[in-house]
Amino acid sequence: MKLRMLHVDLGTGQFIKTSADSKTARSLLGGSGWSAAIIANTAVADIDPLGPGNPLIWTTSPIVGTDLPSAGRFSVCAISPLTELWGESNSGGFFGPELRFAGFDGVEIVGRSETPVWLLVRDGVAELRDAGDLMGLNTYQTQAAIREQLGDSKVRVACIGVAGENGVKYASIINDHGRAAGRCGLGAVMGSKNLKAIAVRGSGELPVAYPEKLAGIVAAIYEHTSEDMAAGAIRMAGTAGYLDMAAMYGDLPIRNFQMGEWDGAGSLSGVRMTEEFLVRGRACYKCPIACGRETRAPKYGLDHADGPEYETLGALGSMLQIDDLESVIHAGHLCNVFGMDTISTGGTLALVCELSERGILDPTHIDGIEIRYGNAEMLAPAIEAIARTRGFGEQMAQGSQRMARDAGVPELAVTVRGMEVPMHDPRAFHGQAVAYALSARGACHMQGDMYSVDTGQIELSSLGISPGDRLESSAEKGRIAARQMIWRALYNALDWCQFQNPGSDLVVGAVNAVTGWDVSLDELMHQGKRILALKRWMNQQRGSTAIDDCLPPLLRMPLEDGGTLGTVPHLASMLVGAYEELGWDKDGFVSEEALRAPSPD
Repeated sequence: MKLRMLHVDLGTGQFIKTSADSKTARSLLGGSGWSAAIIANTAVADIDPLGPGNPLIWTTSPIVGTDLPSAGRFSVCAISPLTELWGESNSGGFFGPELRFAGFDGVEIVGRSETPVWLLVRDGVAELRDAGDLMGLNTYQTQAAIREQLGDSKVRVACIGVAGENGVKYASIINDHGRAAGRCGLGAVMGSKNLKAIAVRGSGELPVAYPEKLAGIVAAIYEHTSEDMAAGAIRMAGTAGYLDMAAMYGDLPIRNFQMGEWDGAGSLSGVRMTEEFLVRGRACYKCPIACGRETRAPKYGLDHADGPEYETLGALGSMLQIDDLESVIHAGHLCNVFGMDTISTGGTLALVCELSERGILDPTHIDGIEIRYGNAEMLAPAIEAIARTRGFGEQMAQGSQRMARDAGVPELAVTVRGMEVPMHDPRAFHGQAVAYALSARGACHMQGDMYSVDTGQIELSSLGISPGDRLESSAEKGRIAARQMIWRALYNALDWCQFQNPGSDLVVGAVNAVTGWDVSLDELMHQGKRILALKRWMNQQRGSTAIDDCLPPLLRMPLEDGGTLGTVPHLASMLVGAYEELGWDKDGFVSEEALRAPSPD
């Protein structure tokens, strides 16, 4: 089982096809693991995130596009312009499988085109086309224009909007209508290369080593999914269905993570969204869960909007104390239109609200609209100003860490390693603090979802990952969180949706049935550990140390009310266990020797 890569040099227009052999594929799996190995072999310390030498790598894995349920994602990796460290993001939809059908498991893009271009990959053949007429179009218009130009309604397009064109540090990449590779600002990397879009179309068949064995595993996963209560809840109300539970636990961020309770949270409920604004659910490639939502916002004349997800409801709703659900739906839609990460957008707007509240900034900055808590009217003009880097929007486009630093109050930025914290409060699930502190891409809920573990949505007893006291801050909790991070590193290398949790035996069986390998669970966990170490090693080369393994000051303050019960994580205690579990030294340092540690027999 090989991994097929298309190398594209935008500066020269040259295409090169290569492949990684089965041994390499087995050790890296695909996805962000494969990308990390490629970037680690460059002069990673010298990469300018927005320079032509920053490789932008799109990857899938051997399981993507097969009959496995929910195996339809893809990864995009580069050095992040937001954090200036390791950057990765992934997205669902149909783009990942179509890339494999088109003949490639990955695409590496280097250089910069002198003029705007878009890349077409179709049945093993690649070409660059002029994108002059696409510049300035939003992400929906871009996808439609390319399909029309090709005369093919089924071509899959991943593209940037004006935020990526203008270098917004948290610009996203949008595919399949409103699916997003949202975090780390990789849309800005794409824009810096003058690459507007990638379109893929293919008719190839994918290799499967043991089709009959895979069919049995697929049937077992479908049966498991039909009985999985967590998957069923997501199917009914999308990820937004978690909002009420999050509010109960104190997991929902309110007023820039400074309040534990808020009466307005109920107005943002996923149940309410389903009852009043849902048009239909939407599924990615071969996914029985169908977490996607298509909604409407009549007062904005919006009949069809993709989302919002739970993260968007928190970032553009409760974080800003805005309880107007229709306005939040519209705001999330605008972020998709312009191509911006909703989490970083909301985190940055929350900081501006806080700076205004404290008298550090004049609250009136954008077209006479006050950027203040509770003001839904600010959302649309503020989002557009950021995307177009217009007026004060140019400063907000830099992200909250740079803004707080420039305002002389770096302690008010709710970031880790420069990236805005997502919509899960580690004071509600102390193990989540470990994932935030150690995630190579900055604060991330997808690199180790301890809130899923400690609410009982995930249990992997074979790996020592079981629900426990959510407010525990022991070394053992740190070890559990580290194991969950290793497990999710595998998911991010396989590009398998994290809502699909059939258990370790079926995951191992699926990998072996597709590839023909005979990997064990121990070997897979070793590879996940190595992938995490590789990403951390690259961050070390760029100057990040264990000093960065911390929570921002606002998350170290106990809240007086709500489900966190006035507690804060004792991160130092948990990091002792986490470092040990990950095989790093007591100071969190990863040596080159550790990267070369052999796999278990």
